[in-house]
Parts: sequence; structure tokens; C-alpha cells
Amino acid sequence: MCYALRRPSLTCCGPDSPSRPREGRVLKNITIADVAEALGVSKTTVSRAISGKGRIGKETRERVLAYIEENNYKPSIIAKGLAQSKTYNIGVMMPTEYHIADLPFFQSCLFGIQEVAAGENYDILLSISPPGDTEQLKRILSNRKVDGVILMRTFVKDLQAELLGETEIPFVTIGTTDAQGALQVDSDHKNACRELTAYLLNKNLRKLVLVGGDKRHVVTQKRLQGYREAFLECGLPVPDNLVFLNMEQPDVLEQKLEQILAQGVEVILCMDDMLCGRVLKKLRTKKIPVPQQVKVASFYHSTILEQNVPSVTSLSFDGKELGQTACRRLMEQIEGKTPERVTILGYELVLGDSTE
Repeated sequence: MCYALRRPSLTCCGPDSPSRPREGRVLKNITIADVAEALGVSKTTVSRAISGKGRIGKETRERVLAYIEENNYKPSIIAKGLAQSKTYNIGVMMPTEYHIADLPFFQSCLFGIQEVAAGENYDILLSISPPGDTEQLKRILSNRKVDGVILMRTFVKDLQAELLGETEIPFVTIGTTDAQGALQVDSDHKNACRELTAYLLNKNLRKLVLVGGDKRHVVTQKRLQGYREAFLECGLPVPDNLVFLNMEQPDVLEQKLEQILAQGVEVILCMDDMLCGRVLKKLRTKKIPVPQQVKVASFYHSTILEQNVPSVTSLSFDGKELGQTACRRLMEQIEGKTPERVTILGYELVLGDSTE
């Protein structure tokens, strides 16, 4: 499933609008043919003068450039793309396997990507496909529809990243990957989760249950790594018996929470906001007070948790900045530059009443 996201244009039609033609004056976008006819040269000559390629006399080139500057000539993106062998499109691959709670994150990332792409006169081709499906991506690449690709999520076994690594097309992943040739932009999930877990351990809390989502996601593994490192740095054994992954299905989480609560725990750490919301709902249903009886924290903060009472201790990451940075790195690579291979962005630990 593919969508073309184009930068919206703004048309002002008020009487004082600068884009409104004055009466009696007709504004027209001139073409290469118009320039060629006005100067008595061929369209090829005008094209060479603009691109700076091919044989053309200095005087003729200067005359052409002076004329197009005087008449505010702007080559169309299509013509410019053909001349430079560019499409002026970037592909953005979004996984179909996401929950409604993930939409704010993907939306923020897309806003950031679009903002930077629009500034470079690029459009976005958005493709939504399962993580293990490479057919859409193959079709996009074989038809030369894009100049580069951004993958919005990475996986432990990442077929799309592996496919891109076998090509020469520039690509960036939002998330960590081992794929050959990938530029990576990610939030510092491991250290963020380590810090939050250590904060709880330093409050002399020990029974920290961790509930997480799909273990195929690299971000899940990064969060788990941070959790484990916090215990090790505090000189404590890692309680692997308190770690429960693949809990994204509501009925699976419901059953597991019954078992967890029956055992008696001090803290339930949730890998994302969706899981945290469901945990809080379960505790309210069972009339278990937070934080008096069970403390709750989330490794991801979003609007889903903002209205909760008590306020939730969580980790905040900037999705828009992720998208902006990923698109900048891609643009640098498309332009032939050598950007940093790995860019790690920061985070904020938001302390709430749920862990008091």
C-alpha cells in the first residue's frame, strides 16, 4: 500500500495578498522554450547553461543566466530531476504491525521527515507493508521511484534493511540495525531504560516486573538490555523470571497480570505507553491503589499517559526530532556527502507520582 505525500501549497486570495496579480497584469511561468526563443538560442543551450554541463560559450551562458534571473525562471522539479537523474522523491517504509498507540509516534516522525524533505523540494512516497514483506520495496526500487529510503522501524531479522544493504541506494533506519551500509538514527533507549530502572532500584525496590511487546523489534531488545544492565550495575542478579515479552495482545496481558499480582510485586515496568495504560486499567478494576500498593512506570511517554491520575513516571523521546534527523542524514547521503553512520538522540526522565 503506497501513498504519495506532497507538500501542501498555500494560496492567498485576499485583496492584499502578494501572490494576487495586479489588475491588468498576467503572471506566467516561463519555460526553457520561452527562454530559448527570447534569446534566439536552442533549448539544449539553455539547458546546458542552467546545469553547467556540456559545451557552451562563457558569454552565451552568462546571457542565459542573466535572462532567467531577470525573469524569475525556475526549472520544474520534473525537468530538473530528469537532468540530474533524480526523482525528488524519498520512500518511507512504515510497518503494518503497529497498534493504535503507536500512531502518535509515527505521526511525529512523519511530520519531521516531511518538514525537512519539503525544505529540499522532495516529496514522500509512503509505503505500509508487513516487516517480512519486501515486494513493495522491490517494486519501488526496480521502478526507480525514489532517491533514498527511510525505514521507520527496525527488526532483529530485518529483510527490508538487508535488501537495501544489497543495493547502492541511500537509506536510513529509525532504529538500530546490523544491515550493511545503513545510516542509523535512534533514541538512546538502552541508557534511558537503564536510568529509570536504576532509579527504582535505588529506592530499595527489588521486585520489578517488566512487561514488553514484540521481541522481534530491536527497540524491545534495547529496552530489555537497559533493564538488565541496571541490575548488574547495582550488583544485583537479573530477575529474568520477572520479564514477560510478547504481551501486546490484551487477553495475553490480562492473564499474565493475574499471575503477577497474585505473586505480589512492588513495581510493574511497562515497555511502552499502550501496555502501561492497560496495566493501570487492570489495577483500577481490581481496586489496587497506585503507588501505595503497586508502583507503575513506563519506558515510553505519550499523550495516552498525560491525563492519568496519578501522573506516570516515564521516559520521553522526541519523535519529530527523530524524523528530522533521519531525513537530514538521508539528504546528506543523496548529495554525495558522508554523514555520521550512527546518530543517537537524547531523552528525558519524567518523574511522576506513580512511583512515589
